[in-house]
Amino acid sequence: MTSDEAEIETRWLDDVEMDAWLQVAGLMVRLPAALDAQLRRDAGLTHFEYQVLAELSDAPGRTLRMSVLAGLANGSLSRLSHVVNRLEAKGWALREPCPEDGRFTNAILTEDGYRKLAASAPGHVATVRQLVIDRLSRTQLGQLSAIGHRVLDANLNRD
Repeated sequence: MTSDEAEIETRWLDDVEMDAWLQVAGLMVRLPAALDAQLRRDAGLTHFEYQVLAELSDAPGRTLRMSVLAGLANGSLSRLSHVVNRLEAKGWALREPCPEDGRFTNAILTEDGYRKLAASAPGHVATVRQLVIDRLSRTQLGQLSAIGHRVLDANLNRD
């Protein structure tokens, strides 16, 4: 073993850590697939498209800079651009130069887009309830929220 290898010793997961990690990994794979399948089937949207519409609906004036929207929707600018192209083609969103700084482009949720989101939300929320919310006690929901904040905040602050 070289001196560099000796300095970098792997901290293997113990049984409790491995079980926790496997549960998180399973959630990361299964939940997005189930949410995407429900939205595709019932609303003709991908989960990412739904997230983009939802983020825009929560924004002041239903408008966000594309760069901000990409971060909120957890996607690259390139991926977001492709999605907004599809949403524009359906009349659910549009893009305009940012009036405060023309170097940026804003994405705007249209009235048709808002109606699409509103029509899609009940099925999505029912699926979220079925898969996660209704399976946990109020105490467990609080714990899950705290865990999510702890992990995401620590990792978001590193970027």
